[in-house]
Amino acid sequence: MNSASISSTGTGGIRSQFPKHFALVLVGCLVLLLLCVLASLALGSKSLRLQEVIDGLFRPDLSSYSANIVQKRISRTVFSLCCGAALGVSGALMQSVTRNPIADPSILGVNMGASLFVVCGIAFWNISTANQYIWLALAGAAITAVFVFGIGSMGRGGATPIKLVLAGAATSAALGSLVTAIMIPRSYVMDEFRFWQVGSVGSASWGGIGTFLPFLLGGLLIAFLVAPALNALALGDDTATGLGVRTGTLRFTAALAGVLLCGATTALAGPIGFIGLLSTHVIRLLLGADLRFVIPMSAIAGAAILTLADVGGRLIGSPGELEVGVVTAFIGAPILIIVAMRSKVRSL
Repeated sequence: MNSASISSTGTGGIRSQFPKHFALVLVGCLVLLLLCVLASLALGSKSLRLQEVIDGLFRPDLSSYSANIVQKRISRTVFSLCCGAALGVSGALMQSVTRNPIADPSILGVNMGASLFVVCGIAFWNISTANQYIWLALAGAAITAVFVFGIGSMGRGGATPIKLVLAGAATSAALGSLVTAIMIPRSYVMDEFRFWQVGSVGSASWGGIGTFLPFLLGGLLIAFLVAPALNALALGDDTATGLGVRTGTLRFTAALAGVLLCGATTALAGPIGFIGLLSTHVIRLLLGADLRFVIPMSAIAGAAILTLADVGGRLIGSPGELEVGVVTAFIGAPILIIVAMRSKVRSL
């Protein structure tokens, strides 16, 4: 972060100035989000006209075929918006805490840690409900995050960006092998897990959304509260401490919010990658690095990107569908390579 964007005016020392073109970017993102919502309701194996979408939304008593399709797509759209917002904010938090421009729940192995605990729950404890998935996924995500940060902090120089990425990649590979080892001798686990593992919002239900919402709201609230202090942390630990920031407590709190958001999303939608990386970098490019604006705007951008990817998967795979996790990986992998080449894995 550019030090010119921060002034020492109390804890965190953040000057209350809107980024250039903020209003334009906000309106643009909201319009894009609205278009993505309309596309999600209208497009799929059965495409609908705008009037049919409006009838399905505002005339719930209508018993037509198109109205029923719209009603079923509403929960899927709401779920994709929630998951995208959670992953966008989680990516922004992880990049800030690790000071790593390519940090993302999937890159740091957090998604795979959640996956391992979920597959263990299916294999050994016969779990099957959204509530059980969430608690196991949160435990797995938290333990993996602590492990990766601990490994990445070893040796000279502490937790550097390149060490954290390498630790995350190695951990993810090891946990992926464990997941495979647990599933192979248990065909029933493989049948139940393989659809979840790809990452999809197609199984959305209002019950699952209700289970997910407390974790989403809690994680978002914590993220918004710590954003000013994270701005100070970007200047370095010594400067942040001088501004009155307790760096250890701040990192723990921000990481907790990231794990809540990522773990709960992974539990219900599977390990969807690259949303946090994509949304955060787009917002940083447009608005700069002030996290008071990056975090909420990353939520909007993440929701739009994931919803758009879901619509794209439906259209590409029609009359079936291509899971959203495949679409985001296809788009996100080359962007990750470009970001890594341009940033040379330097700290934020």
